[in-house]
Amino acid sequence: MEPGSFRAGDADRKRVAERLRIALEEGRLNLDEYDERLREAFAAKTYAELDALLADIPGTAPLSQSQVVLAGTGAPAPRWRTGPDGRYPDATRRWLAEQVGSWFGVVVLCTAIWAATSVLSGEVGYFWPGWVAGPWGALVVLNTLSGLLRDEPQRWAAKQARKDAERDVRRRAKKDDEAEQP
Repeated sequence: MEPGSFRAGDADRKRVAERLRIALEEGRLNLDEYDERLREAFAAKTYAELDALLADIPGTAPLSQSQVVLAGTGAPAPRWRTGPDGRYPDATRRWLAEQVGSWFGVVVLCTAIWAATSVLSGEVGYFWPGWVAGPWGALVVLNTLSGLLRDEPQRWAAKQARKDAERDVRRRAKKDDEAEQP
């Protein structure tokens, strides 16, 4: 039986994903290529499928001669990590917090202003923050429900992961530039 036809495990997929991340940081892949290959890596069933994702990246070889190793533990863990199925496990929770966060902050601020003016005037005034909280809250609920039906949390998480990857690449490039200057 051909070694490439053996089924790959989660650890194999993660090693390939790590090598793809390194290739992105080295500038060998753009973000679109990285995203596409990362999805394919987590969907791969055999070693041959994983090898094909690394075939054109220098420093990689077929699994039988693999040079892919896990990155050192000194690097911080990425904020966005996909599960074995290629989805972001906590995307829905984070997306919901993002959706409700600004609304909640504004409602708290308006309520605090209302409370302060009521205390300063010596009487409880009309609760006008309800006009901020109610209609905006209804829109947030509708937007949240429609987003959940369209799997928006996963798209949002992928976009956030790409932004983080771009930021890391820029940060490393800046650090490299600073290191090269005398």
